[in-house]
Order: sequence, then C-alpha cells, then structure tokens
Amino acid sequence: MSASARLVTTLAAVLDPATATVPEVLCLPDRTLVLQSDDTELVAYDLAEALAGGEVSVARFPAPWPRRFGTHTVAPGRDVAVFAGVHAVRAVDRRGATLWEVRHGCWEGSCRELHASADEYVGHVENGGNVENSGNVENTVGRSHRYADSGSAVFSADGKLVWAHVRGPLAEIDDDPDVVDEWLVLDAADGTVLGKADAQTVAAGSEHVSHPDPGQMGLSVGEGQDGVPLLWGRWNGERLTVDRIGDDDRCLMAVSPSGEHFLTVTHYQEALALHRVEDGSVVSELDAEEVIPDHPALHPDNDEPEVRWDYYGGFLDEHTVIAGTSEADEEYGAGRHWLVDVQDMRLLGEVTYPFPTSGVPGTLGDGSWYTIAEDTKELQVWRLADV
Repeated sequence: MSASARLVTTLAAVLDPATATVPEVLCLPDRTLVLQSDDTELVAYDLAEALAGGEVSVARFPAPWPRRFGTHTVAPGRDVAVFAGVHAVRAVDRRGATLWEVRHGCWEGSCRELHASADEYVGHVENGGNVENSGNVENTVGRSHRYADSGSAVFSADGKLVWAHVRGPLAEIDDDPDVVDEWLVLDAADGTVLGKADAQTVAAGSEHVSHPDPGQMGLSVGEGQDGVPLLWGRWNGERLTVDRIGDDDRCLMAVSPSGEHFLTVTHYQEALALHRVEDGSVVSELDAEEVIPDHPALHPDNDEPEVRWDYYGGFLDEHTVIAGTSEADEEYGAGRHWLVDVQDMRLLGEVTYPFPTSGVPGTLGDGSWYTIAEDTKELQVWRLADV
C-alpha cells in the first residue's frame, strides 16, 4: 500500500546555501518558523505567512559568534533570538544588542574556564578558516574549541520562558566547579534563572522538543556511544522537576498535537515507540525489520539487509506519523518515507512522490511535512494527495 504526496509549494533559502546552514524548521505549538544561519546572522520567517503568498517578512538577527560555536532559537514573535553558545546563553534583538546573558561552564570538555567573552576562543579558531602554528598555546585553544560539544535552548509555547541545557557551573550561581550539565528555566524577558536541575548527563549535543503546555518540555541528549538520555521537565512556577525516561536508549522525535503522547526511536534505530506524556510509559512499538519491505534496488544476493528508522519524523495528526528509513536506504538507492498509524502502531504504507526527494521528512504541525532539496536551495512542502 502507498500514499501519494502532492507538492504544496517550494520556498527558496533566504541565505546563500554555499555559506549558510540548510533551512531548518522550528515547530512551536501555535506557530512554525523557518530558520537559517551563516557566520554573521540568523534569519527567521513565519511559514504560514510564506504559504499565504505575497511578500514575506524576514527577521534578521546579527550573530554574536560564528555558527559552529553552538545552536540557536527564535521567539514565537520573532523579536528575540537566543544563541546557546560554548560559554553562554545570550538573547539578542534584531539590532544584535544583548538583552541578557547567562554564562556557564565551557562546552569544550577539557576547558575549566568561565569565559567572559567568545573572543577568548573564537579568535584562536577562526584564522582564515585554518589553525596555524600548531605548536603555540593559542592554537591549542583553537583546536580544542573548534570541536566543542554543545547544548540547546528553546522558548516555551507562550514565549515567556526559555528552557536551556548548559554545561555547568553557572557563573556567580554555582560554587561546585565539578557541576556537569544543567537544565535551566529562564525568564525570557531578562534571563533570570527561575529554576535549574542537575541533568545528570555529559552531552555531546542536545535538542529540545516543545510541548503545548509552557510548563513542560522534552529534552533529548546525545552522549555518543554512551547513550541518549531522554529527559522530561515540568515547571510549576516555583520548581523544576525532571524525569529520566527509559534506559538512555531512546531519542525524542516529536510531541503529538494534543500533547498527550510523544514519539521516540531507539538509539540504534530499530524501533519507533509511542509514549504517554503523563508517565513516559510505552504504549506501543514498531520494529523496522518486522514491517519494512526490502528496498526495491536491493541486490538478490544480499540476504541480510539492515533496515533502520531515521532519527527524524513526526506527527501529521494525533494518530498519524511520517517517518523515514532514508539513512539505511542510501546504501541501495533512494530513501523511503512511511506513514504509521500510532493508535495500533500499524504501517500504513510508503509515501510516493511526483519526483525524487532526498533526506528525512520533517512535520510542520498542520498535517503537512517538508523535505530539503538535494542542492539545499529550497524547502519543499508536501501534503497527502487526498487531503
């Protein structure tokens, strides 16, 4: 069984793909933003506005440091951007003026500094794209910070809070220099630390997944081969509590539109699972090898094909998920995308496209999904043909 996709529109990248990141989508509970960044600025526009046609208003934020040094997010109103950097979480307005900053421990694993400025390491890394004279101290700093780990940050559903995953300790707050990772709830207006918790992780990277309730948030933490802790945070206005879900073997993919469930994929990508938000318990699972047919380009002599779910996918509606096996399929040919009914974790069929697509599918929160063109110059928006 297959399901036909129809192309809704294509949206050209705002920044030059030769020097910028591919367009990325930030799905907030009532708004979807398209972001793109290079080493000098972060841009954002409202997807609904772009789909409506006419002139699109693009918000531009001067970047406080080159893009390799951390991650970023934008407020629902596109008036503030937050950069989660190597040494600090910084909020800026459209002029690039710093609204607030929370300094924390350095994400470079061997560095114990509480940097006052990104200039303390950026200048040693960025030298015409190269690190020269490798014998001196400055370039030792450059080499190590070039490959620093990173945290992440995101605004709550109502835009009043910023949830941030940082490397401890916090400047002027934590006395223990051995604090590792912390999860913070910040006042979006002034950066005040409202709540914090020991994440009990040692992250290489992390990603927040928003929930419709401003007081809830999901956090997926990558620790390399050591696992993928999944944390669920709840802020009641006075205290942040954190639950650790599973055995550090599930990556958080998406939250359902109602906020009652979330979707995960196992660390080694064997199975999708639907969980209850209330307690994190698994409702049902779907093993890729049990339901995904062999790739049509598979050689007849290959009797042990490896099928794995991608790390990205999401809800088209409360009961339907789109997920891919693109990464595993690359060995044999074009990547494939699948529809799954998560009510009983049943494979509905493969998604067919009017022309070849590449990469993983990402949902847009309104029953549509997107792919990125192979040349990364445009974002392609899709819907099911019968919708």
